[in-house]
Amino acid sequence: MPTITCKAAVAWGRGEAMVIEEVEVDPPQPMEIRIKVVCTSLCRSDVTQWESEAFAPLFPRIFGHEASGIVESIGEGVTEFNEGDHVITVFTGECMTCKHCTSGKSNMCQVLGMERRGLMHSDQKTRFSIKGKPIYHYCAVSSFSEYTVVHSGCAVKISSTVPLEKICLLSCGVAAGLGAAWKVADISKGSNVAIFGLGTVGLSVAQGARLRGASRIIGIDTNPDKYEKGKAFGVTDFINPADCGEPIQQVIKRITDGGADYSFECIGDTGMITTALQSCCDGWGVTITLGVPKVNPETKTHYGLLLSGKTLKGTLFGGWKPKSDLPSLVDMYMKKEIQVDENNIQAWSCYMVRSVPQNLPIQKVTQA
Repeated sequence: MPTITCKAAVAWGRGEAMVIEEVEVDPPQPMEIRIKVVCTSLCRSDVTQWESEAFAPLFPRIFGHEASGIVESIGEGVTEFNEGDHVITVFTGECMTCKHCTSGKSNMCQVLGMERRGLMHSDQKTRFSIKGKPIYHYCAVSSFSEYTVVHSGCAVKISSTVPLEKICLLSCGVAAGLGAAWKVADISKGSNVAIFGLGTVGLSVAQGARLRGASRIIGIDTNPDKYEKGKAFGVTDFINPADCGEPIQQVIKRITDGGADYSFECIGDTGMITTALQSCCDGWGVTITLGVPKVNPETKTHYGLLLSGKTLKGTLFGGWKPKSDLPSLVDMYMKKEIQVDENNIQAWSCYMVRSVPQNLPIQKVTQA
């Protein structure tokens, strides 16, 4: 198979404007597939990794991990995909055979788990280059490119009838929020829920809570426009911390008669994790943290909050096993049982782009 030359948005340094470059994309190696990216969305974690000093710099790099596309070619040993199949990518894979994949308790695959070194899982090399210079991957997906190569365990086949321009949001943000509400917290009917941050993840938590029958869903955000948008996903109450004359945790405890049954930190602020935990009720309150912090990656809390019976839990991808569980979410979307595109969710929380990102600081260059 030949190398493909295509356009991609390349980040050459931390926080530097991405540049539209011509890149070479190698053929897929054994157990890999090469995908023509049809649509990709921008997740906050892409921006965090691109800008943050809390992570080791890996540049030049092609970001993007929420994508849908069409299989262009397959590597040796691949049996579950064929050229022309429609797929969505996943930033954490599922090998089906490791301790975690077979446990029924975890989605933290030991073979195809979240890749942090900017390389492919199989051989620790890249599939992108510019004039012979290797370009790092992001989460083993790198969807801010017209073509990309992923391990076959990091892609999920979907029906050709599923709209590719919508479904890529299920490869991270929407699925993470729904899973946090259903699989991790296991929200019960009639409960009180507090959600810190009403982006794609937070709105999906609200949707999951509504579908589970939560009686009160409190959205906390500094953007007042989020209230009207949040209502469509189940938010019943809205609190803007800037409008409060007392700490937000005290407001929540006061209006819920002692605290929320479940609280979710969807911002990526480790300080807010403590606030969310303080907002929970004693005895059985559960706090779930989903955000990726841009700074201060360590979290601290008073031991008394835990002695009082509260629980703090973290989750990656909402606890879903990507290849096993995502097809059922896609089916729910096609049956209109879950919301993905209502109220233009992608336009204000994940910038939907076609092939390369048009809503990022990007320097366009003329190719020689």
